[in-house]
Amino acid sequence: MEMKKRLTLELRNKKPGEVKELVLDNCRSDDGKIVGLSSDFENLEFLSMININLLSVSNLPKLNKLRKLELSDNRISGGLEVLAERTPNLTHLNLSGNKIKDINTLEPLKKLPNLHSLDLFNCEVTMLINYRESVFTLLPQLTYLDGFDADDQEAPDSDPEADGDGLEDEYENGEGEEEDDDDEEDDLDEEVIDDEEDEDDDLEGEEEEDGVDDEEEDEEEDGEDDEEDEADDGESNPNKRDLPRGEKRKRNLEDEGEEDPEDEEDDEDD
Repeated sequence: MEMKKRLTLELRNKKPGEVKELVLDNCRSDDGKIVGLSSDFENLEFLSMININLLSVSNLPKLNKLRKLELSDNRISGGLEVLAERTPNLTHLNLSGNKIKDINTLEPLKKLPNLHSLDLFNCEVTMLINYRESVFTLLPQLTYLDGFDADDQEAPDSDPEADGDGLEDEYENGEGEEEDDDDEEDDLDEEVIDDEEDEDDDLEGEEEEDGVDDEEEDEEEDGEDDEEDEADDGESNPNKRDLPRGEKRKRNLEDEGEEDPEDEEDDEDD
C-alpha cells in the first residue's frame, strides 16, 4: 500500500493535529522518500516507519513534539542532520537494520540533547572495534545503546517518558481484572460444589423413600400370600369350614374309618 493511502487510513477522519501516534510500517515509500506527512501533525509524539524501503529522511517535516522515531529495516545510510533540525526533542531513535557503516555518520545526533536511547542492531557500524565505547563517547547524552547502558545494564522494557504515562495504571487495572476473574471462578466452583451436594442429598432421600416403599410392598405381598394360603386350605378341606364342633369331630372320625361312640351304644341297645 502506498504511503499516502496508508496515512488516510490511519487518520480515520481525524485531523492531523489530533494525532499523537502514527504507524506506517510496511507501506511503500515514494522512491525511498517520505510522502504525505506534513508539519500539520504538530502534536505527533510517536512515529513508526519500519520496513518502508526508506533511503532518506530528507522529506521529514518539522515535528517539534516527536519523541520516539522508529526507522528500522530501511536503507538509510546518512543524512541524519535532518533529525537534529526537525525533531529537536527526540528521545528514542531506532535505526536498526539500516546501512550505517561509520561512527562519523552518527555525529549529527550530537545536536539532539534529549536523545537517551539509540538502536543500531544489524548495522555494519556495530562490527567496528570499540563500537560501544566510541558511540558513548561521541554521544554523551545517550543512556542506552542497543538496549544496554555503558555498564552493560539492560534497559527497562518500557520507558514512561517515551511510551506515555498511565502504564502503571493499566498494569494495576489488569491485575484487578485478573483478581475479579479469579473471584468469579471461585464463586462458580462453590456453586458447582453446592449443586453437587444438593444432588447427593436428593439421591439419598430418594433411596430412603425407595427403601420404605419396598418394605411396605413386601409386607403387603406377605399379607396377601398368607390370605391366599388360608383360602387354599379352606378350599382343599371343605369339612373344616363353618362346622360345629360335634360335626367336625364326627366328620374327622368318618374320615379316619372309626365310628362314633354314640353310634356304638345305639347298636348295643338294639
